[in-house]
This record gives sequence, structure tokens and C-alpha cells, in this order.
Amino acid sequence: MSHSTTPVRPPGRAARRAAPAGPPARRRSLFVRLGPLPWIAPAVLLILAVVIWPVVEMVSTSLRRIDTTGTDHGPAGLVKYRKLFADPRLPDVLTWTAVWTIAVVALTMLLSLALAQLFNQNFPGRRLTRWALIAPWAASVLMTAIGFRWMLDQVSGVLNRLLLDLHLIGHAQAWLGDAGHSKPWLVFVAVFVSLPFTTYTLLAGLQTIPTEVYEAAHVDGATPWQTYRKVTLPLLRPAFLVGLVINLINVFNSFPVIWGMTQGGPNADTATSTVFMYMLRSYDVAESAAMSVVNFAVVIIMVALFLLVTRWNQEETR
Repeated sequence: MSHSTTPVRPPGRAARRAAPAGPPARRRSLFVRLGPLPWIAPAVLLILAVVIWPVVEMVSTSLRRIDTTGTDHGPAGLVKYRKLFADPRLPDVLTWTAVWTIAVVALTMLLSLALAQLFNQNFPGRRLTRWALIAPWAASVLMTAIGFRWMLDQVSGVLNRLLLDLHLIGHAQAWLGDAGHSKPWLVFVAVFVSLPFTTYTLLAGLQTIPTEVYEAAHVDGATPWQTYRKVTLPLLRPAFLVGLVINLINVFNSFPVIWGMTQGGPNADTATSTVFMYMLRSYDVAESAAMSVVNFAVVIIMVALFLLVTRWNQEETR
């Protein structure tokens, strides 16, 4: 009597695939469902800690009654905003802020464009001049502002001494004594410290333009001005927009130049909205916070305009 035996075959691939997933598979599935969240979580937490939370606190403070000692006397609604906009100094502060921002950014962009074009050429000493341009950027802005304040001092300033020795002025001038004399110097110093970053931004944009484009323009008979207007400027537009918007935000929020040279005086005549906000904290912390909210809203508008312009630029180049 024979017994037939059926060989036992190992489970095939289908059987192995049908086997229930173990703990490692469950962990992998959870990780897949989370997507990029584990990677961006640190950045999100950082933004919440250093951007969102301070903004919430700033808005909350502007709606409270807080004295200079930091004592909270309860909610105030929009009282601090009404007090801020009723301040007779505010119109002049906002006007000077607009003039300051436009003047500094316009001069910075024009001079940086010329310097970037110069540094993009081959000439003896180019490397040395490029290094020299970094000096105003490497130094502290506040230190530079204080240095210029001492240079412009009426009693011991080197500018007055030089002009007196050259017989260009009859007596020492108080260059920072009033708004009429100090505002041009504030613009000059702000442009001086803004040139390095903007020049190198535009220089990087110029160096990305292929030489074949210029050769093609030369073959087509384009003049140097036509080549610059039709080739260089359009291809430089992305770098120009980046430099423009970053300068707008930086200059609008600029504090060290004005505070280091005039502290916004006399009587807030040289104060921009950022400096004015800092001056208000000595009298009313909540009103200062209200001014901060206004400044933050202006910066948001600038960023939104930058995004719109960038989108327009990308659509046009497609």
C-alpha cells in the first residue's frame, strides 16, 4: 500500500505580498501620510516664534492701555490709533518717510547700476576696487552713522575744519543742527551703506548674461546704447527687482542711520516712521505699538507688490 505525499511549496510572491504588514510598514505608512511636514516643521515653528507671535503681541499691545512702566490698565480699543493719527507730527513724519525711501532707493539703484557696469569690465585694479566697495557693508551701520556725525560736528568735525582751511565757508556750520541741513546728509549716508549689497546683486545679474547675446546684437548692427537698452536691461530685470524690493524694505525700516546721526530731531523733523515709533515708546508704549502695526502693514503691501511684479515678469518672459 503506497501513500502519496504532496510536496509542500513555499509561499509565492503573491502570498508574501498578501502577508500582513508589520510595525515597520505601519511606521513607513505614517511617515508617507505626513508628507513633507517633518522636514518643514522646524521652519514653521521658527516662523511662528519669531514672526507670527511678535505680530500678535504687537497688535494686542496696540489695543491696550499700557503706561511707560509697563503696567497694563486694560483694553483701549482703537483709542491709541486715533491718538496716533491725531498727532500733529505724523503727517510730516510720513511725508519725510516717503521722500527718504524714494530718494535713497532711487539714488542707490542708479549708482549701483553704474558701479556694477564698471566692475563688470576688465581694468587694472578691478579686484582691489571690488574689495574696497565691501568696506561700508562690512562695517556696522550704526558705527558708520556715528562716524559721520562726528565728521559733521560743528566744533570738532573734520568737514568744517577742511572747508574753513580752504576758505570755502566763513564760519563753522551746524550740519546736523536743523532738518534742512541734516536731511541731505542722512540720504548721503544711507546711500553710502546701501551701495555694496545692491552693486554686487546687479553685478551678479550682469555676469549671468551670456556673451553670445552681445555677439548676436553686434552682428545685427546694434549700437552700444541699443544693446544696453534692448539686451542688458531686460536680462538684468530679475536681479534689479530683487535689489529694488530689498532696498525698499531695508530703507523704509532703516533705524541706525537716522538714530545714530540725529536721533530723529530736532522735534522729530528728521524722524521716519520707524524712528518715530521708537521715540513714542518713551511716552506711550501702546501708541508705539500702533505705529508698529502701521509700519508692518506698509511692509506687507511692499511684499505683495513685489510678488505681483515678479509674477508679471515671469509671465512676460515665458
